[in-house]
Amino acid sequence: MTRLTCDFADTMQKDAVPAVSADVIFNSSHFPNYKIGANNQIVEAKDDPKVLSMKEVVARETAQLLEQQKRLSVRDLASKFEKGLAAAAKLSEEARLREAASLEKHVLLKKLRDALESLKGRVAGRNKDDVEEAISMVQALAVQLTQREGELLQEKAEVKKLANFLKQASEDTKRLVDEERAFARAEIDNARAVVLRVEGALQEQDRMTRGSGKQDLDELMKEVQEARRIKMLHQPSKVMDMELELRALRAQLAEKSKHSLRLQKELATSKRVVENSSHLFELDGHEALGSYLRIQPCSDNAPEMSKCLIQWYRVSAEGGKKELISGATKSIYAPEPFDVGRILQADIVSEGQQISLKTAGPIDPAAGLGSYVEALVRKHDVEFNVVVTQMNGKNYQSESIHVLHVGKMRIKLCKGKTTIAKEYYSSAMQLCGVRGGGNAAAQALFWQAKKGLSFVIAFESERERNAAIMLARRFAFDCNIILAGPDDRASLGN
Repeated sequence: MTRLTCDFADTMQKDAVPAVSADVIFNSSHFPNYKIGANNQIVEAKDDPKVLSMKEVVARETAQLLEQQKRLSVRDLASKFEKGLAAAAKLSEEARLREAASLEKHVLLKKLRDALESLKGRVAGRNKDDVEEAISMVQALAVQLTQREGELLQEKAEVKKLANFLKQASEDTKRLVDEERAFARAEIDNARAVVLRVEGALQEQDRMTRGSGKQDLDELMKEVQEARRIKMLHQPSKVMDMELELRALRAQLAEKSKHSLRLQKELATSKRVVENSSHLFELDGHEALGSYLRIQPCSDNAPEMSKCLIQWYRVSAEGGKKELISGATKSIYAPEPFDVGRILQADIVSEGQQISLKTAGPIDPAAGLGSYVEALVRKHDVEFNVVVTQMNGKNYQSESIHVLHVGKMRIKLCKGKTTIAKEYYSSAMQLCGVRGGGNAAAQALFWQAKKGLSFVIAFESERERNAAIMLARRFAFDCNIILAGPDDRASLGN
């Protein structure tokens, strides 16, 4: 290090300057960077690649603040802005100190150039050229220092601009904090008012409960127990128990209905015996949806069923209007949803003689079927496992499980990933229960997807068969289509 004093120029004028050696070689074409240390000492600054410039530091801090702004709360954001404002003030102070140091560098360069000019007049030859080169290097260093001062001024302006921005942001944040604090206080006051009202209501209810006595308490306990019971019923095990209980109740109801029907038939038979009227055939079966009715001979004089012509009808329970059921020409008929609330009549023609048999009353609905269908209506597509027994009037060879999709806009029959039939609801589509076909008629339906394509489909139970018919007719009705069997004239009310 070299110590420079203020009387450097005077000393150079008084003392003789020795000649500069001709073999002097400069290491570089520019002067190194220096810093003014303590006691006006020049300290050589070491280049540190890790040290960032003030402009880069300000840009990085600004980017970090903008990136974290969305994740900070209002209070933290205010704190960050205050810290940023303090950092900007610190950077401004550093810029001022650098400006003072730059001014000192200008003074030192001026003194050095004056000294070299004085030295130039006292030397000659090769030494004079070296001195002139040194003077040019000093002038280049002065130009670089001036450019650096320009950059420092620009950085100072940016720092000042950032400081103003952070100051404004800090003020806005403080105002936002004050608004949020006022809003929170208002919310707290509202909550306190609500709590006071609730406490007053609870106290009033407590006084009313105490005044009403033990009876109200017992009723409240009953309501609580009922609520607990309903909550327990929503558990899967309870639901399964309820399903089993409902099935048992349905079985008991069906058994009692059959017993009642048998008693009614025995009573009717006794009346006919008393009246000495001829009685050749009778209807056997449960007169409800989900069962089937069979024509049976009850006398030795009854003709064979194979030699008789049979036709089933629906009869209105009020007006007695008779409606022919197309295709129902067998001795067995399974009621379908259209038959609920109507009386079924079977006309038997043998050797020119006609015998009419009627059910004891209207066909009863199946227990729980309505609520089951209402639950299925909420779904967009309902699937049923089925077996196809006939296709286009011919027996279907495959007995594998198929899937019948009943949707809001169409019906689709699939076997695995293969689609056998998929048709939208239209006037050409028909759907009804199978009209004949033995004991399994109550579990099968007839579906004509379009003209020339029809199926007889068997379900797993009578309930699913009737639910599929009702669900398809419900969806078709929403599409302004009346879905019925062949030649049926069902009204919209049905």
